[in-house]
Amino acid sequence: MKSKNVGLNTVCTHVGEVPDNQFKGAISPIYLSSSYEFMDVDVKRYPRYFNTPNQEYLAKKIAALEHTDTAMIFGSGMAAISHMFLAFLKSGDHIVVQNTLYGGTTNFIREEFPKLNIKFTFTNGYKVEDFEAAIQPNTKLIHIETPSNPLLTITDIKAIATLAKQRNIVTSIDNTFASPVNQNPADFGIDLIMHSATKYFGGHSDICAGAVAGSKSHMDKIWNVSKNYGGSLSDFTVWMLERSMKTMGLRVKAQTKNAMKLAKWLNKQAFVKQVYYPGLKSHPEHQLAASQMKGFGAMLSFELLDSIDSNQFMKQLHLIKSSMSLAGIESTMLSPAQTSHSLLTQEQREAVGITDGLIRFSVGIEDVKDLKTDILQAIQNL
Repeated sequence: MKSKNVGLNTVCTHVGEVPDNQFKGAISPIYLSSSYEFMDVDVKRYPRYFNTPNQEYLAKKIAALEHTDTAMIFGSGMAAISHMFLAFLKSGDHIVVQNTLYGGTTNFIREEFPKLNIKFTFTNGYKVEDFEAAIQPNTKLIHIETPSNPLLTITDIKAIATLAKQRNIVTSIDNTFASPVNQNPADFGIDLIMHSATKYFGGHSDICAGAVAGSKSHMDKIWNVSKNYGGSLSDFTVWMLERSMKTMGLRVKAQTKNAMKLAKWLNKQAFVKQVYYPGLKSHPEHQLAASQMKGFGAMLSFELLDSIDSNQFMKQLHLIKSSMSLAGIESTMLSPAQTSHSLLTQEQREAVGITDGLIRFSVGIEDVKDLKTDILQAIQNL
């Protein structure tokens, strides 16, 4: 079906269903074959070419959600972002990278780019002036993340896209924290939109995947690289991902609503030193977030008073789980210093404001009163 002029939940439910003309199944069939006919066919299909029936049609759903021409699905978020980078950067090229972003991305850049003679500059901040100052004559790509992991900083998407177009530079964004439910960077001029599909796309903590969406010309460049690196996703997992995305609009909206309530509540608690959530009016980029997001997302971070051991606090939680990942229907908390940003040095974490006591809170779909009760009992039992 055509995705224009239909609602978000309709796109999630119906766009990208694999045709099943023989049996008219209510959900997409799974094509588990790794071998397809090549004689007298319009498309030569092969799993590593990202074009099996399940791969092809899920890409249509992701593209419809992100308002782009097309998309590709990968074996993980890191596979998606690394293939995207390598498609647009070669030896001698330069990339400008936002200083506040996922630790795995930062580590990939610092560890792998020197081996390939790809130059990089991490910005001193996340304002457009910081990006402009970092641009060099050989800059080919600007990469941003907003809201950022884990401090929920907000970068001006339109301003970055405008700056890049003036300099003929490609732009990319990690849109994982917002999801297309809450933010569509393509509408503001960003060229490439990347997701860890493990997170809100999957939503049930049982899938590992990644995705990139963009124009056909940009995605063709990524395909030309990716078919050589072989980071495609199995069709069974692709099918599970498509199934999960049918409820993404409902899930993420419910989680976003819960996160707003919890951020406001935590911000009033005597045992909390700081809350990081763009939906709070006290957030320094609240107005900017409101101008480019449809909802403020279901992720927040907070710091307890210095006298409270954050690790001991998390051990006392009963309902809220400790978890290495995020964005499932269940609420989770973790220490970024010990997980998502553990590959960075202490100095690198401190430079971007990530303290050892920072707690990242991925808000689920539970009743808010039960989550509040769990947090309070954990504090009381310290």
